[in-house]
Amino acid sequence: MTLHPQRRGRRAALALLGAAALTVSTATGVLATPDTQDLSAADAAAAQLATGETSMSENITHLANLPIPAAFNNAIGSDLAFQGDYAFVGSYAGFWVADISDPANPSVVAEVLCPGGQGDITVSGDLLFLSVDAARTDDTCQSSPSTAAEATAWEGMRVFDISDVSDPQYVAAVRTDCGSHTHTLVPAKNKKSVYLYVSSYGPRATLPNCQPPHDSISIIEVPVADPAAAAVVATPDLFADDAGGNPGGNGSATTAGCHDITAYPALNIAAGACMGDGIVLDILDPLKPRVIERVRDTDNFAFWHSATFSQLADKVVFTDELGGGVGATCLESLPATKGANAIYDLSRRGALTHRSYFKIPRTQSTTENCVAHNGSLVPVMGSDIMVQAWYQGGVSVWDFTDSTYPQEIGYFERGPISEERLVLGGSWSSYYYNGHIYSSDITRGLDVLRLDDPRTDAAASVRMGTLNVQTQPLYQGNGN
Repeated sequence: MTLHPQRRGRRAALALLGAAALTVSTATGVLATPDTQDLSAADAAAAQLATGETSMSENITHLANLPIPAAFNNAIGSDLAFQGDYAFVGSYAGFWVADISDPANPSVVAEVLCPGGQGDITVSGDLLFLSVDAARTDDTCQSSPSTAAEATAWEGMRVFDISDVSDPQYVAAVRTDCGSHTHTLVPAKNKKSVYLYVSSYGPRATLPNCQPPHDSISIIEVPVADPAAAAVVATPDLFADDAGGNPGGNGSATTAGCHDITAYPALNIAAGACMGDGIVLDILDPLKPRVIERVRDTDNFAFWHSATFSQLADKVVFTDELGGGVGATCLESLPATKGANAIYDLSRRGALTHRSYFKIPRTQSTTENCVAHNGSLVPVMGSDIMVQAWYQGGVSVWDFTDSTYPQEIGYFERGPISEERLVLGGSWSSYYYNGHIYSSDITRGLDVLRLDDPRTDAAASVRMGTLNVQTQPLYQGNGN
């Protein structure tokens, strides 16, 4: 999600939309109002489901919904990470942990209230990492909201000890330039440390800890044996050779940082979605990531949001978060190339070649925020199949084995939260883990889905001990 009220401004987060006159709300108040334009008749009548209704393809079964714990009810739910029998659910108010040993009957085992959006989350062994991209008065869980214009304000990375998963302990905090909107875990080759690639953006001259041009990422090293010693060890400039990346004003966002990076450590590569640019990185030396390819799509991509490699890393899927995640962009009036995925072939030399776009084929209503968001591969040997969140567009399973002809093969979705106004909600992240699909719904909590399809059944045999989706694994199983 690109909304960044501390830095970008709430209206700025929607400046790329301009598709309809909508008020975006949560249970606690209005987030933003985009510019007013006329709605098409098709858009006005586009709702397919009523509030409270669900719909799914025949190959999807909705097994369970675990509501957000009461203490988090007024906070936005965000990303997911997995380890063993547990799902770790990020939130703008901290994180909570679900026991998923019985996927049809998940239960809450821990709640950690530690506010500071957006709660991007990863786990590694006994450690959990949580991004904070909203200025706080200090780094404690008892801090209050501040402003990024205050030199003493804090935002960055929090580190927790989860050796007792029922009682996580806060062990370290690391300030990073412009905060930490998202982060990507890259294990050190000696396994004695983990590196966190911190993505952040939105610099301003008036922000003492977020100065322009901010073409860099922050790399935090966390010693596994001494996590309290976590510190920033590098701030590589990813756009030094390109005058700061995409200058903006050409249909795409101005590049002033990265939104998200997906690493494929087994292959020493990473892909970055950097506002106005898509990039491929050589991470053979994880402290010196090197850009080896850069692409733009000023005709169709407003905000490069995230990236996913195919299993063989011969393709990359980039997502465009048109409207910042709070806009209704799955409308008849917007083409399938807007707010969509772009599929690129990736050569052995690291060259990207655009092949096609994919957008969910189900039109949503003007009261449903809907755009391409976080997803993961379904690990099937010989195929490239992905499960992906689309906010109130629901969960989509789609096949991009043929990069020129992507197609949806399954879905799950609900009707709009409200039929009168646009209320922020829906699936933030949808990931496949150990035989099931798990979806983090912004307002409804954790959904568990079962996918039964001959094209994907082999994936059920793949078992992972840990899954951080932006640290893409080399899957083993079903013949891999």
